[in-house]
Amino acid sequence: MDSLPDQPTVECMARVPKVWQWLALLIFSILFAGALEFGALPAALLIGPMLAAILAGTNGATVRVPRPLFGAAQAIVGCLVASSISPDIFPVFYKEWPLFLGTVVATVAASSLLGWLISRWRILPGTTAVWGSSPGAATAMVLMAGAFGADQRLVAFMQYLRVIFVSVTAALVAKMWVDTSGIEVPAVIWFPPIDPTAFAGTLGVALVGSLIGKLLRLPSPFFLGTFIFGTAVHLGLGVPMQLPPWLLALGYTMIGWTIGLNFTRAILQHATRALPQIVGSIIILIAFCGGLGFMISHVLGIDPLTAYLATSPGGMDSVAIIAAAAQHVDISFVMALQSARFLVVLLVGPSVARLVARSLRE
Repeated sequence: MDSLPDQPTVECMARVPKVWQWLALLIFSILFAGALEFGALPAALLIGPMLAAILAGTNGATVRVPRPLFGAAQAIVGCLVASSISPDIFPVFYKEWPLFLGTVVATVAASSLLGWLISRWRILPGTTAVWGSSPGAATAMVLMAGAFGADQRLVAFMQYLRVIFVSVTAALVAKMWVDTSGIEVPAVIWFPPIDPTAFAGTLGVALVGSLIGKLLRLPSPFFLGTFIFGTAVHLGLGVPMQLPPWLLALGYTMIGWTIGLNFTRAILQHATRALPQIVGSIIILIAFCGGLGFMISHVLGIDPLTAYLATSPGGMDSVAIIAAAAQHVDISFVMALQSARFLVVLLVGPSVARLVARSLRE
């Protein structure tokens, strides 16, 4: 694994009974996630538990998430990604496919170059920066990065920092065109009525997809197997899936805890030292994608906010909320381009990482 050496130390939490470690982790996870939700920051249910776990891990916590629970959480995310791909995007993509393909390729190329430079300058080890620079599919990139040998902790640090930067920037840019102050985010219904067919379909997709992933020996088998199988049955057979918020919260928490508990003070210090370069690369990528949006708006006469949101590098959930708040934004165009880049990143991410790793060894 492309990782940094960790210095073995005995910290305060190592002397605390494990039941109290779990309790402290749970309490701080709720507090952090609640604070992030209150601040309307994206991915709060994942980032909150991850921050709590980093706090625990860097203070010597010895508890770890059991591997079956982590595998189940990855399968839940696989179901979420598969169910988010709507067949409605294909007519829009077909109509503007040269534009979409060119924009996606340019964005992936720019992010890969930034990742390559960070790796080449030895700011972060190995292919970690390439996975961390991927423009979208943050959780998926984090899950797959570990399977391909990158440092999952630093990839998570880069990806979720980018998600926050991109989402906040998109919200600020949107205020230039539309007043979102009166827009209320719909209240989350944590325990909605369960649709037996759709919920059973979700569990079936997660189970069968995970088994397929293991049988085919896919990297990150629980996520990739579920994603591939789920997409096939969702788009091909119209199998409905239901992912209630409480189930997603559990899945996000398991992933956040798994990543965060593996942080040590040495890895956190390294991430902090690399922060200026990471933030710089994020700003450059946002500016580059903004330039693509300006070009698309100018050439095709598309509304500037539509073009900017469509090319925004990640934060798809936040982008969707902002697009829905503006009546003159073409949300179909926005989500079609976002989804196209999402799929390309998932498909080419491993190949790009291997290509970078080969170039770094030369």
